[in-house]
Amino acid sequence: MPKRILQGVVVSDKNDKTVVVRVERRFTHPLLKKTVRRTKNYHAHDEANTAKEGDVVRIEECRPISKNKSWKLLEAEAAASS
Repeated sequence: MPKRILQGVVVSDKNDKTVVVRVERRFTHPLLKKTVRRTKNYHAHDEANTAKEGDVVRIEECRPISKNKSWKLLEAEAAASS
């Protein structure tokens, strides 16, 4: 079975070798027929501590690394400076 890959924004990089990524999904409500946004936070393993807060990253499902971490960082795009 292929591993899931999600895209989201880093909301915290305070932990060592860990980033917290907010992933947003959109779907149409079955009764109201309105587009609804739902977000979920994932803890991902970042071995080199490369991702910073605000970066757009892709994470991949992997074996459990700790109690909360079962995702690893694939690639990170630097946040647009403003």
